[in-house]
Amino acid sequence: MVSTLADNIPSAADCTIVITGGNSGIGRAAAGVLAGMDARVVLAVRNLDKGRAAAESMRGTVDVRRLDLTDLSSVRAFAEEFTDPIDILINNAGIMVPPLGRTADGFESQLGTNHLGHVALTNLLLPQIRERVVTVSSLGHRSGTIDFDDLNWERKPYKPMAAYGQSKLANLLFTSELQRRLTECSSPVIATAAHPGLAATNLFGRSGRRVRDAISAAAIGLISQSEQHGALPTLCAATANVPGNSYVGPGSFRETRGEPKLVGRSAEAKDPEVARRLWTVSEELTGVGFPQL
Repeated sequence: MVSTLADNIPSAADCTIVITGGNSGIGRAAAGVLAGMDARVVLAVRNLDKGRAAAESMRGTVDVRRLDLTDLSSVRAFAEEFTDPIDILINNAGIMVPPLGRTADGFESQLGTNHLGHVALTNLLLPQIRERVVTVSSLGHRSGTIDFDDLNWERKPYKPMAAYGQSKLANLLFTSELQRRLTECSSPVIATAAHPGLAATNLFGRSGRRVRDAISAAAIGLISQSEQHGALPTLCAATANVPGNSYVGPGSFRETRGEPKLVGRSAEAKDPEVARRLWTVSEELTGVGFPQL
């Protein structure tokens, strides 16, 4: 293991970096490192008080802006109000295996938060982005499948982990199709993805079942790596010299922990037709399409 996060990434000095959900977990860890490298970091968060508390703990220039990915009107408001150039957008915010819930726009909460909110945000901000879009996925994508007949779990019985896997698979499909479109229009921007391995973050223990959550948290604590080391793949995907559509994760113990490296993904995550179809459906659901660049 490495001594500091900064040992693994190039400098981010003078970059403007927007990171969703940067008030906790690996997002907060990554934001703190980037701010310490003299980047201007913007924490795009739902809870401004928590965002400000996180910002106060960081060294450097850290702004806090309100963004609720579960409400597309909030996503649009953020994009309208934030008009500065952006070097790097990090789509980090996410939820994991909550009870069945719906966003303000009627989407299943994990698909809406982890995927659709970020799709809308990215496409709205893309004309301002100069270097890179990073989207945080998960090992859980390997158990996911895209159910185009019932994306939002309106007919079949709800299974929280299956819904999570679908949303994290969607993150990788989004990244690959975004890169294809960026390449097609000769944009200098690249799209990359990362996953933290098994990191002890606040994503765990949110199922709403107290005993199950306690057991899960205890088990994860025994085998996981810290939030700081879980943030390393995100930092590398955001700043290292990697190709478009690359996927960065921990390099040891079946990608659960260790120093970051380029990693593989499931067969469905590499399917260009599924990626294109999901992009089209996502545009229809959010009402936000790929901009003219």
